Amino acid sequence: VVLDGVRQAIEMTPERARALAHRHFGIGADQILLVEAPHHPEADFRYRIFNADGGEVEHCGNGARCFVRFVHEQGLSRRNPLRAEIRTGLITLDNTPEAGVSVEMGQTRFGPDDVGFDTTGLQSQACGEDTLWVLPLPGQADALLSLVAISNPHAVQLVDDVDRHPVEQAGPLIESHPRFRQRVNAGFMQVVDRHTIRLRVYERGAGETLACGTGACAAAVAGIRRGLLDSPVRVHTRGGPLTVAWDGRALRMSGPATT
Repeated sequence: VVLDGVRQAIEMTPERARALAHRHFGIGADQILLVEAPHHPEADFRYRIFNADGGEVEHCGNGARCFVRFVHEQGLSRRNPLRAEIRTGLITLDNTPEAGVSVEMGQTRFGPDDVGFDTTGLQSQACGEDTLWVLPLPGQADALLSLVAISNPHAVQLVDDVDRHPVEQAGPLIESHPRFRQRVNAGFMQVVDRHTIRLRVYERGAGETLACGTGACAAAVAGIRRGLLDSPVRVHTRGGPLTVAWDGRALRMSGPATT
């Protein structure tokens, strides 16, 4: 759900976001997106994201595509590409009706501190250019995690089959694990071939969603760093496919956005 905070003043609170996102008593959404006038001098707009639990988060790739399509359809701007200010910096978005929307996703980081992860007493192992962390889970097999920060924090693990993996049980245990200071988005990745993966994501404050743009980017980057994938990567989610390209520095995600 996208709201125009440019032509009207909207005070978004956690309570109001939860009410709008409620699927029985509100509109129903994974996230509430708010478009506002920018604070940053190089941005066209400020883009804010509220999860279904009312918490404001740093970034949402799927939301970013919805954001730029909304801005153009509502006549708020004709600029293309657009620059949007998020909590952690600036992102650039291109809107092409034929090919969908592509987003330059910003800086990617891989340290435990970047995702707010406490590694005290945990084992790790090298895997290609990546470092995997062993996270014990109660009642589940240990999770072997890649840590990826794309403004927001992600923990990605490789699974044999995303349909059969117990995402409903393991997802909330990782997402709310006390070792993650600000919680985490838990990704479950199945490699199909060197340019294709299947993905499920249990998101902070929303539970499992049909697709997660930053989660798709995190999984693709983790797979490339592990030596399992080559860019570009086609990411198949339950909500549809996304394409992620990463050259070790620039990260771009492309996919559809429809009203």
